[in-house]
Amino acid sequence: MATLTYVYADSTAVLGPLALRAEPGCYDLCRSHSASLSVPRGWEAIRLPGEADTARHSSDDLMALADAVRRVGLGGAQVFAGEPVVTRRKGHLAIVADPESVAH
Repeated sequence: MATLTYVYADSTAVLGPLALRAEPGCYDLCRSHSASLSVPRGWEAIRLPGEADTARHSSDDLMALADAVRRVGLGGAQVFAGEPVVTRRKGHLAIVADPESVAH
């Protein structure tokens, strides 16, 4: 349901969407264990929004995503314009704001 990654240098645990491939130091968790995750005293837990937090996507959502990827691949859309807006930083990790929410 979710992938847990530890950043020992920053005393941080990051719980995010299920990873697409296995990586050293990443652990896949079921719904029950991701909901009850606790970290060692003095550590920070960062929970990124993911599929566990949202309803299942419809085929229309999937087609919209495929069309967006196709447009980017054909050069019809600009992927990123300008510098990213960092909303929070902890050690070498940073949380970057969604470009759409910054534009409004």
